[in-house]
Amino acid sequence: MTEVLKVKNLSKSFGGIHAVVNLSFSVAEGELLALIGPNGAGKTTCFNMLMGQLKPTSGNVFLHDENLSGLPPRKIWRKGVGRTFQITATYQSMTVVENVQMALISHHRRCFSILPFAHQLYRDEAMELLQLVGMEAQSERACAILAYGDLKRLELAIALCHEPTLLLMDEPTAGMAPRERIELMQLTSDIVRDRRISVLFTEHDMDVVFAHSHRIMVLNRGELIANGSVESIRNDAKVQEVYLGGGTLFKNDEEQTYA
Repeated sequence: MTEVLKVKNLSKSFGGIHAVVNLSFSVAEGELLALIGPNGAGKTTCFNMLMGQLKPTSGNVFLHDENLSGLPPRKIWRKGVGRTFQITATYQSMTVVENVQMALISHHRRCFSILPFAHQLYRDEAMELLQLVGMEAQSERACAILAYGDLKRLELAIALCHEPTLLLMDEPTAGMAPRERIELMQLTSDIVRDRRISVLFTEHDMDVVFAHSHRIMVLNRGELIANGSVESIRNDAKVQEVYLGGGTLFKNDEEQTYA
């Protein structure tokens, strides 16, 4: 299976605090890989190094065997890495379709040649992406009045504008209602399958993690303590002790205990 992302011995320290310690893993083409762990485990620090917001203390990040270490976020984005954030960021005064058009304008390098007809550029392409994420009917609504779950869908459409081969999703279902969480992750799974995009995501909702991950990694205090299938992680005694405080992970349909 083709490896899209390879991380080798990645570390990040802030003074005497070791946020990520000698982390190595890979993400295969079309794989949906969950990165979980308690608060402060180093998940967001890892994401920020992968996307170039933070420079690693040591280690390397490879996308299709090309070393991305030290590149700024805009260049990593150009290489085919997309990202969604825990807290959505859109142009609130613009409509849904205009937000997607702005991302497409950037992708096509038209930021300095958009006047006076920016609202006409790449509209059909934007509408296709909105249809993909189920937001076509709301294309003319201002983002300021959207429900939070719809903003998450819009952010996914924006992240797909430059046709990424790797998508980083930082707690994609945070702040969403249970039904919205299920729908968004099912949509993500469908896109992964249809477009062969690789996805690395962090998530605290174990229902989401177990239902949609192909594989799960567990961080604790910056170190990788487990990496395997859904079933192996669910039954891993160390994961249960460190991540869930000794609780159980889905012993049966009636018993679901979390720390």
